[in-house]
Amino acid sequence: MTGSARELLGELAAEFTELSTVHPVADNPIEWPGYPEAHAKAAVRTGETESAIVGEARIDGLPAVLIAWEFGFLGGSIGQQTGDRIEAAFAHAKERGLPVVSLVATGGSRMQHGMRALSQLQRIARASAEARAAGIAQLSVLRDPSTGGGWATLGAGSDVVLGLPYAQVGFAGSRVRPASSPSEAYSVEAKLEWGQVDRLVEPEELRDVLVRWLQLLSSRSTEPAPPPAARRAVALPETGWDAVRRARASSRARAPEYLDTYFDWRENIQGDRVGHVDEGVQCGFGWREGRAIAYAAQCGTATRPAGFRTAARLVRLASRLGIPVLTLVDTPGAANDADAEGNGIGPAIAELFEAIATAAVPVTTLVIGEGGSGGALAFAASGTTWIAPDAYFSVTSPEAAAAILKRPMTEIPAVADQLRLRPQDLVGLGLAVGIVEP
Repeated sequence: MTGSARELLGELAAEFTELSTVHPVADNPIEWPGYPEAHAKAAVRTGETESAIVGEARIDGLPAVLIAWEFGFLGGSIGQQTGDRIEAAFAHAKERGLPVVSLVATGGSRMQHGMRALSQLQRIARASAEARAAGIAQLSVLRDPSTGGGWATLGAGSDVVLGLPYAQVGFAGSRVRPASSPSEAYSVEAKLEWGQVDRLVEPEELRDVLVRWLQLLSSRSTEPAPPPAARRAVALPETGWDAVRRARASSRARAPEYLDTYFDWRENIQGDRVGHVDEGVQCGFGWREGRAIAYAAQCGTATRPAGFRTAARLVRLASRLGIPVLTLVDTPGAANDADAEGNGIGPAIAELFEAIATAAVPVTTLVIGEGGSGGALAFAASGTTWIAPDAYFSVTSPEAAAAILKRPMTEIPAVADQLRLRPQDLVGLGLAVGIVEP
Protein backbone atom coordinates (compact mmCIF):
# COMPACT_ATOMS: atom_id res chain seq x y z
CA MET A 1 0.00 0.00 0.00
CA THR A 2 1.68 3.19 -1.17
CA GLY A 3 2.45 6.11 1.07
CA SER A 4 0.33 9.18 0.31
CA ALA A 5 -3.36 9.51 1.08
CA ARG A 6 -4.17 10.19 -2.59
CA GLU A 7 -2.36 7.06 -3.70
CA LEU A 8 -4.16 5.01 -1.08
CA LEU A 9 -7.51 6.39 -2.18
CA GLY A 10 -6.65 5.51 -5.76
CA GLU A 11 -5.86 1.93 -4.82
CA LEU A 12 -9.04 1.46 -2.81
CA ALA A 13 -11.70 3.33 -4.76
CA ALA A 14 -12.46 3.46 -8.46
CA GLU A 15 -14.56 6.58 -7.85
CA PHE A 16 -13.86 9.32 -5.30
CA THR A 17 -15.64 12.67 -5.13
CA GLU A 18 -14.04 15.04 -2.67
CA LEU A 19 -16.33 17.17 -0.52
CA SER A 20 -16.12 20.92 -1.06
CA THR A 21 -14.51 21.90 2.25
CA VAL A 22 -11.29 23.50 1.01
CA HIS A 23 -10.22 26.70 2.78
CA PRO A 24 -7.86 28.81 0.66
CA VAL A 25 -6.17 30.49 3.64
CA ALA A 26 -4.43 28.74 6.53
CA ASP A 27 -5.96 29.57 9.88
CA ASN A 28 -3.60 30.64 12.66
CA PRO A 29 -5.85 30.90 15.74
CA ILE A 30 -3.12 31.56 18.31
CA GLU A 31 -0.82 33.47 15.92
CA TRP A 32 1.99 30.94 16.07
CA PRO A 33 5.15 32.46 14.56
CA GLY A 34 6.06 30.89 11.22
CA TYR A 35 2.97 28.68 11.05
CA PRO A 36 1.53 30.13 7.81
CA GLU A 37 4.86 29.49 6.11
CA ALA A 38 5.05 25.91 7.43
CA HIS A 39 1.49 25.31 6.25
CA ALA A 40 2.32 26.65 2.79
CA LYS A 41 5.40 24.42 2.54
CA ALA A 42 3.36 21.39 3.52
CA ALA A 43 0.84 22.23 0.82
CA VAL A 44 3.55 22.46 -1.83
CA ARG A 45 5.23 19.25 -0.66
CA THR A 46 2.05 17.13 -0.58
CA GLY A 47 -0.27 18.88 -3.01
CA GLU A 48 -2.91 19.06 -0.24
CA THR A 49 -4.40 22.00 1.63
CA GLU A 50 -5.03 20.13 4.88
CA SER A 51 -4.10 16.93 6.71
CA ALA A 52 -7.34 15.10 5.92
CA ILE A 53 -9.05 14.37 2.62
CA VAL A 54 -12.78 13.60 2.80
CA GLY A 55 -15.28 12.53 0.18
CA GLU A 56 -17.70 9.94 -1.10
CA ALA A 57 -16.29 6.86 -2.79
CA ARG A 58 -17.27 3.56 -4.32
CA ILE A 59 -15.20 0.55 -3.35
CA ASP A 60 -16.06 -2.27 -5.72
CA GLY A 61 -19.39 -0.55 -6.30
CA LEU A 62 -20.21 -0.15 -2.59
CA PRO A 63 -20.68 3.49 -1.50
CA ALA A 64 -18.95 4.90 1.55
CA VAL A 65 -17.61 8.15 2.95
CA LEU A 66 -13.83 8.09 3.28
CA ILE A 67 -11.67 10.13 5.65
CA ALA A 68 -8.01 9.79 4.67
CA TRP A 69 -5.20 11.38 6.67
CA GLU A 70 -2.15 12.68 4.82
CA PHE A 71 0.73 12.18 7.25
CA GLY A 72 3.09 14.17 5.03
CA PHE A 73 1.03 17.28 5.78
CA LEU A 74 2.34 18.50 9.14
CA GLY A 75 2.46 14.96 10.50
CA GLY A 76 -1.22 14.38 9.78
CA SER A 77 -1.93 16.68 12.70
CA ILE A 78 -5.48 17.67 13.58
CA GLY A 79 -6.24 21.38 13.37
CA GLN A 80 -9.32 23.59 13.01
CA GLN A 81 -9.80 22.87 9.31
CA THR A 82 -9.19 19.15 9.83
CA GLY A 83 -12.11 19.20 12.25
CA ASP A 84 -14.18 21.12 9.69
CA ARG A 85 -13.58 18.43 7.10
CA ILE A 86 -14.26 15.48 9.37
CA GLU A 87 -17.44 17.08 10.67
CA ALA A 88 -18.56 17.64 7.06
CA ALA A 89 -17.78 14.03 6.22
CA PHE A 90 -20.02 12.71 8.98
CA ALA A 91 -22.81 15.13 8.06
CA HIS A 92 -22.63 13.86 4.47
CA ALA A 93 -22.66 10.25 5.67
CA LYS A 94 -25.79 10.88 7.77
CA GLU A 95 -27.54 12.66 4.91
CA ARG A 96 -26.76 9.85 2.46
CA GLY A 97 -27.00 6.95 4.93
CA LEU A 98 -23.49 5.76 4.10
CA PRO A 99 -20.86 3.99 6.23
CA VAL A 100 -17.70 5.89 7.14
CA VAL A 101 -14.21 4.50 6.64
CA SER A 102 -11.37 6.35 8.40
CA LEU A 103 -7.87 5.75 7.01
CA VAL A 104 -5.91 6.97 10.00
CA ALA A 105 -2.32 8.24 9.87
CA THR A 106 -1.74 11.04 12.34
CA GLY A 107 0.57 12.16 15.09
CA GLY A 108 -2.24 13.86 17.01
CA SER A 109 -3.27 17.45 17.64
CA ARG A 110 -1.55 20.38 15.88
CA MET A 111 0.65 22.16 18.41
CA GLN A 112 0.56 25.44 16.45
CA HIS A 113 -3.22 25.63 17.05
CA GLY A 114 -2.97 25.14 20.81
CA MET A 115 -6.23 24.34 22.59
CA ARG A 116 -8.16 25.12 19.40
CA ALA A 117 -6.57 21.97 17.96
CA LEU A 118 -7.29 19.84 21.00
CA SER A 119 -10.92 20.93 21.04
CA GLN A 120 -11.35 19.40 17.57
CA LEU A 121 -11.42 16.01 19.26
CA GLN A 122 -14.69 16.99 20.91
CA ARG A 123 -16.11 17.98 17.52
CA ILE A 124 -14.96 14.73 15.94
CA ALA A 125 -16.35 12.66 18.82
CA ARG A 126 -19.69 14.46 18.64
CA ALA A 127 -19.96 14.06 14.86
CA SER A 128 -19.10 10.37 15.16
CA ALA A 129 -21.60 9.83 17.98
CA GLU A 130 -24.42 11.58 16.10
CA ALA A 131 -23.75 9.43 13.05
CA ARG A 132 -23.68 6.31 15.21
CA ALA A 133 -27.05 7.26 16.71
CA ALA A 134 -28.38 7.57 13.15
CA GLY A 135 -27.33 3.99 12.40
CA ILE A 136 -24.19 4.81 10.42
CA ALA A 137 -21.55 2.05 10.48
CA GLN A 138 -17.95 3.12 11.10
CA LEU A 139 -14.72 1.34 10.22
CA SER A 140 -11.16 2.48 10.80
CA VAL A 141 -7.88 1.39 9.26
CA LEU A 142 -4.82 2.07 11.43
CA ARG A 143 -1.86 3.12 9.30
CA ASP A 144 1.57 4.16 10.53
CA PRO A 145 1.42 6.07 12.81
CA SER A 146 -2.00 6.21 14.47
CA THR A 147 -1.41 8.14 17.67
CA GLY A 148 -2.88 10.84 19.87
CA GLY A 149 -6.39 12.10 19.26
CA GLY A 150 -6.73 10.37 15.91
CA TRP A 151 -6.36 7.00 17.65
CA ALA A 152 -8.44 8.04 20.65
CA THR A 153 -11.41 9.16 18.51
CA LEU A 154 -12.02 7.65 15.09
CA GLY A 155 -9.27 5.03 15.32
CA ALA A 156 -10.27 3.28 18.54
CA GLY A 157 -13.88 4.46 18.50
CA SER A 158 -15.00 2.81 15.26
CA ASP A 159 -17.30 -0.20 15.18
CA VAL A 160 -14.67 -2.31 13.42
CA VAL A 161 -10.96 -1.55 13.78
CA LEU A 162 -8.50 -2.94 11.22
CA GLY A 163 -4.75 -2.44 11.36
CA LEU A 164 -1.90 -2.58 8.89
CA PRO A 165 1.01 -4.70 10.21
CA TYR A 166 3.81 -2.97 12.11
CA ALA A 167 1.91 0.31 12.48
CA GLN A 168 2.69 2.42 15.53
CA VAL A 169 -0.55 2.76 17.49
CA GLY A 170 -1.04 4.45 20.85
CA PHE A 171 -2.35 7.50 22.60
CA ALA A 172 1.20 8.65 23.38
CA GLY A 173 3.38 9.45 20.38
CA SER A 174 7.02 8.43 20.17
CA ARG A 175 8.33 11.83 21.35
CA VAL A 176 6.27 12.09 24.53
CA ARG A 177 5.95 8.58 25.93
CA PRO A 178 8.07 7.50 28.92
CA ALA A 179 11.55 6.44 27.88
CA SER A 180 11.23 3.30 30.01
CA SER A 181 8.12 2.11 28.15
CA PRO A 182 8.71 -0.82 25.76
CA SER A 183 8.06 0.17 22.16
CA GLU A 184 6.10 -3.06 21.62
CA ALA A 185 3.29 -1.64 23.77
CA TYR A 186 2.69 1.01 21.12
CA SER A 187 2.30 -1.40 18.21
CA VAL A 188 -0.80 -2.51 16.35
CA GLU A 189 0.16 -6.09 17.16
CA ALA A 190 -0.07 -5.33 20.88
CA LYS A 191 -3.44 -3.67 20.40
CA LEU A 192 -4.68 -6.80 18.62
CA GLU A 193 -3.48 -9.00 21.47
CA TRP A 194 -5.18 -6.71 23.99
CA GLY A 195 -8.53 -6.75 22.22
CA GLN A 196 -8.43 -3.17 20.91
CA VAL A 197 -8.08 -4.11 17.22
CA ASP A 198 -10.27 -6.63 15.41
CA ARG A 199 -7.87 -7.80 12.71
CA LEU A 200 -4.53 -7.17 11.03
CA VAL A 201 -4.79 -6.80 7.26
CA GLU A 202 -1.95 -7.04 4.78
CA PRO A 203 -1.89 -3.96 2.50
CA GLU A 204 -2.66 -5.98 -0.61
CA GLU A 205 -5.74 -7.45 1.10
CA LEU A 206 -7.16 -4.19 2.43
CA ARG A 207 -9.48 -3.39 -0.45
CA ASP A 208 -11.09 -6.86 -0.45
CA VAL A 209 -11.49 -6.86 3.34
CA LEU A 210 -13.13 -3.42 3.26
CA VAL A 211 -15.52 -4.61 0.56
CA ARG A 212 -16.57 -7.56 2.72
CA TRP A 213 -17.10 -5.37 5.78
CA LEU A 214 -19.03 -2.72 3.85
CA GLN A 215 -21.29 -5.43 2.47
CA LEU A 216 -21.87 -6.94 5.91
CA LEU A 217 -22.50 -3.73 7.83
CA SER A 218 -24.82 -2.28 5.19
CA SER A 219 -27.20 -5.25 5.11
CA ARG A 220 -30.29 -4.56 7.20
CA SER A 221 -32.92 -7.22 7.80
CA THR A 222 -35.95 -7.70 10.03
CA GLU A 223 -36.14 -11.46 9.54
CA PRO A 224 -34.76 -13.60 12.41
CA ALA A 225 -31.74 -15.78 11.78
CA PRO A 226 -32.87 -19.38 11.29
CA PRO A 227 -31.30 -21.84 13.75
CA PRO A 228 -28.49 -23.93 12.24
CA ALA A 229 -29.15 -27.58 11.52
CA ALA A 230 -27.67 -30.19 13.85
CA ARG A 231 -24.23 -31.30 12.72
CA ARG A 232 -24.64 -34.93 13.86
CA ALA A 233 -27.52 -37.39 13.46
CA VAL A 234 -27.95 -38.79 16.98
CA ALA A 235 -30.87 -40.19 18.92
CA LEU A 236 -32.15 -38.26 21.89
CA PRO A 237 -30.51 -39.24 25.17
CA GLU A 238 -32.37 -41.61 27.46
CA THR A 239 -31.00 -40.13 30.69
CA GLY A 240 -29.71 -36.80 31.89
CA TRP A 241 -26.25 -38.24 32.42
CA ASP A 242 -26.27 -39.54 28.83
CA ALA A 243 -27.03 -36.00 27.65
CA VAL A 244 -24.13 -34.59 29.67
CA ARG A 245 -21.66 -37.17 28.38
CA ARG A 246 -22.70 -36.58 24.77
CA ALA A 247 -22.30 -32.84 25.13
CA ARG A 248 -18.82 -33.37 26.57
CA ALA A 249 -17.70 -35.87 23.92
CA SER A 250 -14.72 -34.83 21.82
CA SER A 251 -16.53 -36.01 18.67
CA ARG A 252 -19.37 -33.53 19.15
CA ALA A 253 -19.48 -30.59 16.68
CA ARG A 254 -18.13 -27.27 17.97
CA ALA A 255 -18.94 -23.67 17.12
CA PRO A 256 -16.41 -23.21 14.26
CA GLU A 257 -17.94 -26.17 12.40
CA TYR A 258 -21.45 -24.79 12.88
CA LEU A 259 -20.40 -21.30 11.75
CA ASP A 260 -18.44 -22.44 8.71
CA THR A 261 -21.35 -24.58 7.54
CA TYR A 262 -23.98 -21.94 8.27
CA PHE A 263 -22.31 -19.00 6.50
CA ASP A 264 -21.03 -18.50 2.96
CA TRP A 265 -18.23 -16.43 4.49
CA ARG A 266 -17.70 -14.44 7.66
CA GLU A 267 -15.52 -11.83 9.36
CA ASN A 268 -14.65 -11.87 13.06
CA ILE A 269 -14.45 -9.03 15.52
CA GLN A 270 -12.14 -9.50 18.50
CA GLY A 271 -11.71 -8.26 22.01
CA ASP A 272 -13.47 -6.35 24.75
CA ARG A 273 -11.76 -3.01 23.91
CA VAL A 274 -10.41 -2.74 27.46
CA GLY A 275 -7.39 -5.02 27.30
CA HIS A 276 -8.51 -8.63 26.94
CA VAL A 277 -9.45 -11.32 24.44
CA ASP A 278 -11.30 -14.55 25.21
CA GLU A 279 -10.24 -17.10 22.60
CA GLY A 280 -13.17 -19.27 23.69
CA VAL A 281 -15.72 -16.89 22.17
CA GLN A 282 -16.05 -16.08 18.46
CA CYS A 283 -18.01 -13.01 17.40
CA GLY A 284 -18.55 -11.33 14.07
CA PHE A 285 -20.77 -11.01 11.01
CA GLY A 286 -21.40 -13.59 8.32
CA TRP A 287 -23.07 -13.69 4.92
CA ARG A 288 -25.88 -16.22 4.43
CA GLU A 289 -28.37 -16.44 1.57
CA GLY A 290 -27.92 -12.85 0.48
CA ARG A 291 -27.92 -11.09 3.83
CA ALA A 292 -25.78 -10.46 6.90
CA ILE A 293 -26.27 -12.16 10.26
CA ALA A 294 -24.25 -11.32 13.36
CA TYR A 295 -23.01 -14.15 15.57
CA ALA A 296 -21.68 -14.65 19.08
CA ALA A 297 -20.55 -18.21 19.74
CA GLN A 298 -19.12 -19.98 22.77
CA CYS A 299 -16.51 -22.58 21.84
CA GLY A 300 -16.75 -25.03 24.73
CA THR A 301 -14.52 -23.38 27.32
CA ALA A 302 -15.39 -21.51 30.50
CA THR A 303 -16.33 -18.04 29.28
CA ARG A 304 -14.20 -15.21 30.63
CA PRO A 305 -15.17 -11.55 31.22
CA ALA A 306 -13.71 -10.53 27.85
CA GLY A 307 -15.92 -13.08 26.10
CA PHE A 308 -19.10 -11.68 27.61
CA ARG A 309 -18.05 -8.09 26.87
CA THR A 310 -17.12 -8.88 23.28
CA ALA A 311 -20.46 -10.61 22.76
CA ALA A 312 -22.27 -7.62 24.25
CA ARG A 313 -20.37 -5.31 21.91
CA LEU A 314 -21.41 -7.49 18.98
CA VAL A 315 -25.09 -7.54 19.97
CA ARG A 316 -25.23 -3.77 20.53
CA LEU A 317 -23.58 -3.11 17.16
CA ALA A 318 -25.92 -5.48 15.31
CA SER A 319 -28.90 -3.94 17.07
CA ARG A 320 -27.87 -0.44 16.02
CA LEU A 321 -27.28 -1.48 12.41
CA GLY A 322 -30.46 -3.54 12.10
CA ILE A 323 -28.76 -6.92 11.62
CA PRO A 324 -30.27 -10.07 13.23
CA VAL A 325 -28.16 -12.06 15.67
CA LEU A 326 -27.39 -15.74 16.09
CA THR A 327 -25.88 -16.98 19.37
CA LEU A 328 -24.41 -20.43 19.95
CA VAL A 329 -24.30 -21.69 23.53
CA ASP A 330 -21.52 -24.08 24.54
CA THR A 331 -19.78 -23.64 27.87
CA PRO A 332 -19.44 -25.57 31.12
CA GLY A 333 -20.08 -22.19 32.75
CA ALA A 334 -18.58 -18.79 33.37
CA ALA A 335 -14.96 -18.69 34.51
CA ASN A 336 -14.89 -18.60 38.31
CA ASP A 337 -11.23 -18.17 39.18
CA ALA A 338 -9.77 -15.17 41.01
CA ASP A 339 -8.62 -13.54 37.77
CA ALA A 340 -12.14 -13.68 36.36
CA GLU A 341 -13.54 -12.14 39.53
CA GLY A 342 -10.93 -9.38 39.47
CA ASN A 343 -11.74 -8.58 35.84
CA GLY A 344 -15.44 -8.26 36.57
CA ILE A 345 -17.09 -11.50 35.55
CA GLY A 346 -20.35 -10.46 37.24
CA PRO A 347 -20.64 -7.04 35.55
CA ALA A 348 -19.59 -8.59 32.23
CA ILE A 349 -22.37 -11.19 32.40
CA ALA A 350 -24.84 -8.47 33.37
CA GLU A 351 -23.74 -6.44 30.35
CA LEU A 352 -24.56 -9.27 27.95
CA PHE A 353 -27.88 -10.06 29.62
CA GLU A 354 -28.88 -6.43 29.11
CA ALA A 355 -27.62 -6.27 25.50
CA ILE A 356 -29.70 -9.28 24.45
CA ALA A 357 -32.74 -8.27 26.50
CA THR A 358 -32.83 -4.80 24.91
CA ALA A 359 -31.77 -5.72 21.36
CA ALA A 360 -33.82 -3.98 18.67
CA VAL A 361 -33.24 -6.93 16.31
CA PRO A 362 -34.32 -10.58 16.58
CA VAL A 363 -31.87 -12.84 18.43
CA THR A 364 -31.90 -16.59 17.74
CA THR A 365 -30.06 -19.04 20.01
CA LEU A 366 -28.95 -22.62 19.49
CA VAL A 367 -27.49 -24.67 22.34
CA ILE A 368 -24.89 -26.87 20.60
CA GLY A 369 -23.14 -28.48 23.57
CA GLU A 370 -22.90 -27.75 27.25
CA GLY A 371 -25.32 -25.19 28.64
CA GLY A 372 -23.80 -24.56 32.02
CA SER A 373 -25.67 -22.17 34.31
CA GLY A 374 -25.74 -18.37 34.00
CA GLY A 375 -22.61 -18.27 31.91
CA ALA A 376 -24.54 -20.09 29.20
CA LEU A 377 -27.88 -18.39 29.79
CA ALA A 378 -26.32 -14.93 29.24
CA PHE A 379 -25.79 -15.92 25.57
CA ALA A 380 -29.36 -17.17 25.17
CA ALA A 381 -32.42 -15.28 23.97
CA SER A 382 -35.66 -15.77 25.86
CA GLY A 383 -38.36 -17.43 23.77
CA THR A 384 -36.19 -18.08 20.70
CA THR A 385 -33.75 -20.71 21.99
CA TRP A 386 -33.32 -24.03 20.18
CA ILE A 387 -31.23 -27.02 21.23
CA ALA A 388 -29.22 -29.67 19.39
CA PRO A 389 -29.85 -33.36 20.15
CA ASP A 390 -26.33 -33.76 21.59
CA ALA A 391 -26.58 -30.80 23.98
CA TYR A 392 -27.94 -30.06 27.43
CA PHE A 393 -28.95 -26.95 29.41
CA SER A 394 -28.90 -26.87 33.20
CA VAL A 395 -29.09 -24.57 36.18
CA THR A 396 -25.57 -25.80 36.92
CA SER A 397 -23.43 -28.83 36.18
CA PRO A 398 -24.46 -32.13 37.80
CA GLU A 399 -21.17 -32.13 39.72
CA ALA A 400 -21.75 -28.63 41.11
CA ALA A 401 -25.37 -29.45 41.94
CA ALA A 402 -24.29 -32.51 43.89
CA ALA A 403 -21.75 -30.45 45.80
CA ILE A 404 -24.25 -27.69 46.57
CA LEU A 405 -26.79 -30.24 47.80
CA LYS A 406 -24.13 -32.13 49.79
CA ARG A 407 -24.77 -35.29 47.82
CA PRO A 408 -21.97 -37.87 47.35
CA MET A 409 -20.18 -37.86 44.01
CA THR A 410 -21.55 -41.32 43.30
CA GLU A 411 -24.98 -39.73 42.91
CA ILE A 412 -23.94 -37.33 40.12
CA PRO A 413 -25.70 -39.37 37.37
CA ALA A 414 -28.89 -39.41 39.40
CA VAL A 415 -28.65 -35.68 40.01
CA ALA A 416 -28.27 -35.18 36.26
CA ASP A 417 -31.56 -37.00 35.73
CA GLN A 418 -33.29 -34.94 38.40
CA LEU A 419 -32.14 -31.64 36.85
CA ARG A 420 -34.29 -32.27 33.73
CA LEU A 421 -31.53 -31.03 31.44
CA ARG A 422 -32.05 -33.21 28.33
CA PRO A 423 -33.10 -31.55 25.03
CA GLN A 424 -36.58 -33.07 25.26
CA ASP A 425 -36.85 -31.91 28.88
CA LEU A 426 -36.07 -28.32 27.85
CA VAL A 427 -38.75 -28.42 25.17
CA GLY A 428 -41.23 -29.91 27.63
CA LEU A 429 -40.48 -27.16 30.14
CA GLY A 430 -41.04 -24.51 27.48
CA LEU A 431 -37.44 -23.30 27.71
CA ALA A 432 -36.53 -24.39 24.18
CA VAL A 433 -38.56 -23.88 21.01
CA GLY A 434 -37.53 -27.24 19.62
CA ILE A 435 -34.75 -29.69 18.85
CA VAL A 436 -32.93 -29.02 15.56
CA GLU A 437 -32.39 -31.87 13.11
CA PRO A 438 -29.48 -32.51 10.71
